[in-house]
This record gives sequence, structure tokens and C-alpha cells, in this order.
Amino acid sequence: MKTQPNETPTVISALTARTQLGQILRRVKSSKERFVIGRNGQPQAVVMGIEDYVDTVAPAPGWLTNAWRTSESNGTDKLTMRQIDAVIAEDRREIKSSKTRGQ
Repeated sequence: MKTQPNETPTVISALTARTQLGQILRRVKSSKERFVIGRNGQPQAVVMGIEDYVDTVAPAPGWLTNAWRTSESNGTDKLTMRQIDAVIAEDRREIKSSKTRGQ
């Protein structure tokens, strides 16, 4: 999940951010760039991609990263929600039938 952003953010003025926001957003998404927006020579805000933000501010715990890797290696990361629901429903049916047989 982790992506490597450019190390040094590009410093831009608030005017540039206002007039070129679309281009800035494209660069943030495609090139993993970060921008510091300044006003009157002082940094005011940072623009970064959402994945970059999540990785930086709230990185996934190790157990979740391992689960993602396992899912990717066995192909279950490609399942649709409908397929996942079907697997869960089947497991629940099996549990229910095994309980009724055991009584």
C-alpha cells in the first residue's frame, strides 16, 4: 500500500494554487507530489494525495498489511462484495447445519 512520495514538497503561492488547482491535483495523484502553499512568505497548507496522507498520518497496522499481502497472493483481493457475501453466507449455513446435527 505504501507509495513513495517525492521527498521535497514544491512550494507554491496561494495565487498559483488558486489558478492551477486542477494541474496540482493531477500531479498529486499521478506523481505522488506534495505541495506547500504559502501566503506572504509563510507556509499555510499542504496538498498531498489521500493515500499518501493515510500512509503518513495513520499507517495500517502490521497485521492488516500482512492480511493485504496474503489476500493479494491468494487472489482473494479481486473478490467482489457479492462474492464475499456468498462465501460468508455459505460458511454460516455450514456452521448452522453442523450445530443442528450435533444436537
